[in-house]
Amino acid sequence: MPDPIIDLSPLRSQFPALQQTDEKGSPYVYFDGPGGTQVPQSVMDAMVDYFTNANANCGGPFATSYRNDEMINQARSAMADFLNAASEKEIVFGANMTTLTFNFSRAIGRSLEAGDEIIVTRLDHDANISPWVALEESGIVIKWADIDITDCRLDLDHLSSLISGKTRLIAVGYASNAVGTINPVKKIAAMAHEVGARIWVDAVHYAPHRPIDVQAMDCDFLVCSAYKFFGPHVGVVWAKQDLLEQLDAYKVRPADPNPPHKFETGTLNHEGLAGVVAAVDYLAAIGRDYGDHLSSALGSYQGRRRELKQAMEIITAYERPLFSQMLAGLTQIPGITVYGILNENEFDERCPTLAFTREGFTPADIATKLGENGIFVWHGNYYALAVTESLGVEDSGGMVRVGLAHYNTQEEVDRFLAVLKD
Repeated sequence: MPDPIIDLSPLRSQFPALQQTDEKGSPYVYFDGPGGTQVPQSVMDAMVDYFTNANANCGGPFATSYRNDEMINQARSAMADFLNAASEKEIVFGANMTTLTFNFSRAIGRSLEAGDEIIVTRLDHDANISPWVALEESGIVIKWADIDITDCRLDLDHLSSLISGKTRLIAVGYASNAVGTINPVKKIAAMAHEVGARIWVDAVHYAPHRPIDVQAMDCDFLVCSAYKFFGPHVGVVWAKQDLLEQLDAYKVRPADPNPPHKFETGTLNHEGLAGVVAAVDYLAAIGRDYGDHLSSALGSYQGRRRELKQAMEIITAYERPLFSQMLAGLTQIPGITVYGILNENEFDERCPTLAFTREGFTPADIATKLGENGIFVWHGNYYALAVTESLGVEDSGGMVRVGLAHYNTQEEVDRFLAVLKD
């Protein structure tokens, strides 16, 4: 039997931003989550507490530095639990996913030779494309995997045809930030490993919606950003321990030569890391408070990892009917074209994010009108330039993107549809 849909609307009270209203007294509607989710009070409190009680740099022989170092250890442990990593030493922090990917692409590039090949996909955010394409200056060959424009799935046959004995890395998104498509990353990882290649997974858009298990996936690298799962602006890379040890990192001479520290250039965003711990604990609390309602097997998951897996399954179950409601309403409005997977029986293969255009209106017109009515959405290409180019909409302003999170409600979806019908 499927897990029951649990009402998560009481959690809205924990998000101060959700209490804001427009001039008419109507609450703002945050459908802009793919660009960054809202933050619960507990995350804000943790960051303030850091500034009050632990604001120091690393390695000092005094109280605040001891607290700071312990907090960083807690942040690594929290992200190891969130991703089901084998060790907290596999967690690297940085400014954001884009910066980290550029840094690692430089390090990985040091181990490659002219003629080696890297595969990127046209379904990805450009942060998982441009850092790899930049290696062309070193003689690396970049191959592009296409998408099926009818449903915005990655063309796995085409991807497979690109893999050769010279393939060294496949860079792929876990879920498209533009159209929501979820890629079969475990299958792609196996394809990469058959020829001795590595796989770099961009899980930024996937992370707030589904559980992540890097061990079960058997990927080599995975990157995400805490501000997409209810935390502050902090980027995270997970990588297999042996790869972190092998890679030659760009760093200043006095920096710790051991992983994960050798990849963390300069002083980290310590207050942000305190927020990361709180964001992970916020999600774990959902699993702890509601998890007994789930019927799914949790295997070897224990403690906070068990709670996090339960939480993400609860969130998935809550978001799906909201997305079905939105999609059904949109398809009834004349002139609207929705991109991506539309069959409800295939929603396991997509996140609750959709992109659309409407005949007679530019995406900017629609997003602006919604914004004037207190409904926040994005328009354009959202840095998924290869997607909008493939779909032929880049020159006409891209698409309108609407993203649901677990703090959204049926009433908000109704309000959104009503404004569009106006």
